[in-house]
Amino acid sequence: MAEIKIAADLGIQIDVNQAAVDDWLRFPGLSIHQAKTLTQMSEFGVQFLCIEDVAAALGLSVQRLKPLEPIMKFCYYDPESLHQIQRVNLNTATVNDLTQIPEIRSVLARAIVRNRQIRGEYKNLVDLQQRLSLPSEMIANLMHYLRF
Repeated sequence: MAEIKIAADLGIQIDVNQAAVDDWLRFPGLSIHQAKTLTQMSEFGVQFLCIEDVAAALGLSVQRLKPLEPIMKFCYYDPESLHQIQRVNLNTATVNDLTQIPEIRSVLARAIVRNRQIRGEYKNLVDLQQRLSLPSEMIANLMHYLRF
């Protein structure tokens, strides 16, 4: 729990409604199964508004999660907001899936898929940017549409 205190003192918080599996795994005591469950629930539109919601989703007591609360950030996202965009998994997306994303034209979509087939799955946005030499501005525009 010392790590949680240090993170909280540094102002580090994880938005529970946007957290990926890797983000959830930063919480001490959460299993990969629990992390996947929370991430899938968010992807299907469930919003966590408080620590009680997270505890209920995991079938845990609030007291068990209370020590983690200082680094949990609870934000509400309007269903019409940018945050409700269906994110595309870059490691499973087809060319057609990718061309549905603003900024990705067919040439780039084919390059993404071809590079993935040759060099393996993308780890994150930085990996995508480096492998395809994409400009930072494009990565900034794409980050809301992609997941890994």
